[in-house]
Amino acid sequence: MAVERIDTDRCIGCELCFKTCYADVYRMDREKKKAVVKYPEECVLCCWCIALCPVDAIVFTETKTVPPMTSWG
Repeated sequence: MAVERIDTDRCIGCELCFKTCYADVYRMDREKKKAVVKYPEECVLCCWCIALCPVDAIVFTETKTVPPMTSWG
């Protein structure tokens, strides 16, 4: 899964997704006062945005997968 888009009908412009995303996926559309998915390819699948969105406005897709990561150390 990965973030696909924001349901603008549900989004209340609280900025929680924008402020908590350390992968820098979201931007705020200041005119519409809504969050937008600007860099979906940067999504690291942490799912904090889904957990924190008070109105369930974040739409995820099931097509993205993250390749396995090897940690040496």
